[in-house]
Amino acid sequence: MSSKLRYEVIPDWEQLPEGYIHRDAVGVAVDPSDRVYLITRSDARVIVYERNGTFVTSWGEGVFTPRTHCIRFGSDGLVYTVDDGDHTVRKFTPDGKPLMALGTPGVASNTGYNPGLSDTYSQVASITNGGPPFNRPTGVTIAPDGELYVSDGYGNARVHRFSADGHLIQSWGEPGTGPGQFHLPHDIWMAPDSRVFVADRENDRIQIFSPDGEFLDQWTHLQRPTGLFIDREGLVYVSELWRRVGQPSFVHGDPQEDKPGRVSVLDLSGKVLARWGDSDRCAPGSFCAPHGICVDSCGDVYVAEVTYTFAGKAGLVPPDCHTFQKFARKE
Repeated sequence: MSSKLRYEVIPDWEQLPEGYIHRDAVGVAVDPSDRVYLITRSDARVIVYERNGTFVTSWGEGVFTPRTHCIRFGSDGLVYTVDDGDHTVRKFTPDGKPLMALGTPGVASNTGYNPGLSDTYSQVASITNGGPPFNRPTGVTIAPDGELYVSDGYGNARVHRFSADGHLIQSWGEPGTGPGQFHLPHDIWMAPDSRVFVADRENDRIQIFSPDGEFLDQWTHLQRPTGLFIDREGLVYVSELWRRVGQPSFVHGDPQEDKPGRVSVLDLSGKVLARWGDSDRCAPGSFCAPHGICVDSCGDVYVAEVTYTFAGKAGLVPPDCHTFQKFARKE
């Protein structure tokens, strides 16, 4: 496979209707016809676009909390969302009709997690044990047979596996830095070969498991991985969050200099094929806070960013810093 992959940002791709905002875009998915589904916070909803950026519709207003986190399509053509604000994973038709919900809205499992602490590192460090579903879940992936795997998450340190009809099959993971342990499992994806990839964000790695949770491997040459997507070619797309000085890693400690957000494209052995993003974080094509990522049938990449939550509300970036970008694949 060629290692000369190139991607070019498409400025002003998104045609957001008047009256719509998204200070944080948390997740993005594409359907079989390459329609783009963006899930947002603040005005929490799903916004649907054609591949050329034309607005189609929106749905979910009044359903989600301001802490939406992920959106995915299953092989069944249905939409799956994760909302860490009310501890749920939901299934919808593509036009927003609710079909199933996992978790009890507003009820978190007991893991020792203390959300009242001042920063994410301290909150994650407060987790004393892995717990049942859910405590602020973060991501979901759907196996070809309909089974669901959920990364759980900000307030837990586990992966949960469910049957297609929502019955819990198994869970694995505890807080820590060893194999099969997690500090903020932030996203999850099942590869074409059925390996399960987990973005272990605050341990700066991706862990790889068998479908029944056996630890197989880890990739440690990544920075704060937030989002995962694996395409049919076996390309692995990873969004990697900006790590500022003063935001320590559980593995590497406090960085001595800012590490800008970026996107990496790797093969299934972990070899980096493309990588972009620099310190000019609000420039088109760079990143402030990359959080969710997906790829359409043409190989074009969509990146959703939590710009306001991560940097905007602290005044670290201007109000017009981007939250959603598209990159065209060039070969």
